[in-house]
Amino acid sequence: MRRILVFFLCLAAAPATAATISKTYSYFPIGGMTLPEIERQLETRGPKLDSTGRRHPGATNMEFTSRIDYGQSGSQCRVVDARVSVKAKVILPRWRDRRRAETEVRLIWDTLAGDIKRHEESHLSIAKNHARLLEDSLKALPRRQNCRILAQEAEKTTARILATHDAAQDAFDRIESINFESRMMRLLRYRLERAEAAQRREQGAR
Repeated sequence: MRRILVFFLCLAAAPATAATISKTYSYFPIGGMTLPEIERQLETRGPKLDSTGRRHPGATNMEFTSRIDYGQSGSQCRVVDARVSVKAKVILPRWRDRRRAETEVRLIWDTLAGDIKRHEESHLSIAKNHARLLEDSLKALPRRQNCRILAQEAEKTTARILATHDAAQDAFDRIESINFESRMMRLLRYRLERAEAAQRREQGAR
């Protein structure tokens, strides 16, 4: 997780904007015709995270940016506006051998790939929620006698909320890891039921 970049400026009031998040997607290719082969490919070709030192089937790199506008009025300084944005890069796997694999393997892969994407996009939701919290907290900082003191409080507020954000992301990963097998079985049952229902409809239409 990249640390936040904070720019402190003493400017006139600017139009208020809500916390924003921008995202881009990139893909790493994997091969394999069987589930064990696909698993090995994910373990050897997936993005390596500095936080764990291991490769993962997907990853999201995020960069927080804050811009704070200060205004000095007489003997007091206040936060005129604060804007927080998040730039995210989502890295996902792309399976090259789908067309040549058996139907069962394709079904399991589709289920797994969908869960990987959902997992990474959940990280984005957590980031956006904390970006909004940070923005609101910065705007709510009380007036101080000069902008230097207020900037120091903004730094402390930023560090505190970023720490809360990191803890929330870690907690989410722990819960997802614990529930992985039961979640996959539930998703597979759902996909199988949909496939069987579609097959019955197709047979009924003949």
